[in-house]
Amino acid sequence: MNSAKKLSERLIKKYPNRRLYDTQTSSYITLADVKQLVLDNEEFTVVDAKSEEDLTRSILLQIILEEEANGTPMFSSGALSQIIRYYGHAMQGMMGSYLEKNIQAFIDIQNKLAESSKGYYEGKPFTQEMWTQFMNVQGPMMQGMMSNYIEQSKNLFMQMQDQMQNQTKSMFGSFPFPPTDKTKK
Repeated sequence: MNSAKKLSERLIKKYPNRRLYDTQTSSYITLADVKQLVLDNEEFTVVDAKSEEDLTRSILLQIILEEEANGTPMFSSGALSQIIRYYGHAMQGMMGSYLEKNIQAFIDIQNKLAESSKGYYEGKPFTQEMWTQFMNVQGPMMQGMMSNYIEQSKNLFMQMQDQMQNQTKSMFGSFPFPPTDKTKK
């Protein structure tokens, strides 16, 4: 991280008593306050007050855990299980990148929809109620568009996986490995 970005970023210190201290406002804050920083697109870093270890990801995961526990979860148990299975897997790095790109694509689609629908609501920012009304009207179209996107994304991922397998076979094909159940005929 460059020093200019570090200076502009808000620093939050986590103390052993599990309290979070915002150095910009010189006050203790809660996870709800950190969530609001995220919603407000504020750049921040959470560090351990004693060791100065970066705890930002840990705090963000804690917020996600609370959000998943309260209200309507975003991830099914099956989806979470699949994500867990990729830890330690050869494709772990690719999976993280893949998920990140898909989330960004979804955000881009949402931003385009918001931009194109400004005229419908006289330039007012979309409230939750307005999004609900808009999605009730546009839902079937959005569902079709997202289904197509997901199918294309799935196909791309499968192609990447096949390419990796083929490259691995070509790299290690000359080694005398014993046959696997799949290669026995």
